Amino acid sequence: MDARLLVSLSGVTTRTLHRCADLAAELDRRRVPLSVLYAARTGEGPVTEWVRTRRTQGDSVLLHGYDHQVPPTHRAVYLGKRAEFAALPAHEARLRLIAAKAALDGNGMAVDGFAPPRWIASEGTLLALREHGFRLCADLASVRDLVSGEVRRARVQEFGGPSHRTETVRCFALVLAAARAARRGGLVRLGIDAADLARPGLRQAFLDAVDVSLENRAFGATYGSLSRTRAKLSG
Repeated sequence: MDARLLVSLSGVTTRTLHRCADLAAELDRRRVPLSVLYAARTGEGPVTEWVRTRRTQGDSVLLHGYDHQVPPTHRAVYLGKRAEFAALPAHEARLRLIAAKAALDGNGMAVDGFAPPRWIASEGTLLALREHGFRLCADLASVRDLVSGEVRRARVQEFGGPSHRTETVRCFALVLAAARAARRGGLVRLGIDAADLARPGLRQAFLDAVDVSLENRAFGATYGSLSRTRAKLSG
């Protein structure tokens, strides 16, 4: 079965916007749409304007948390930098989602689903997402249909933070993982943080991973298209 290639971009800021636009142009040439991870508190400005424009051109937008600050909980969570929705109970996740949806309404931004910071969502977050009408949640190891309960297993392939491995090894590992996933079929999930686009080696390796996926019969899709396809099938 041919694979679906899902390319996501996070960390879009005014400082990284030109590199993000360059990546989007490269993907356009390959006819691969982009799924932009958008933090609700971004506010009006060039970033929000660019994301809105990309959405009108067929890209997808996933809510990527509210403000990525330490979650408002009394419990200690040790995950390096704490991920905003990684350990929240349902009632605290609800409060953050209410604030996020209000911010989205203020920006006039529509979203196709939810991708938690660092791809980690607590069970309480999943419950709150369902209550707030979200159809899809993309986490580190799967894409969840919050309506049907279907879970599609596929790990996000990305460079991650600094590691003991050399940049060359990290680049090779990403391309190899993309090729293997594409040959298996199903979902090929490639993610990149805008900060990595400043490094020519990482940028090129990411595009190489996209190309090798296409060469192995994957076709470009978005997270939003997954939920829309499922809705049509169930309707």
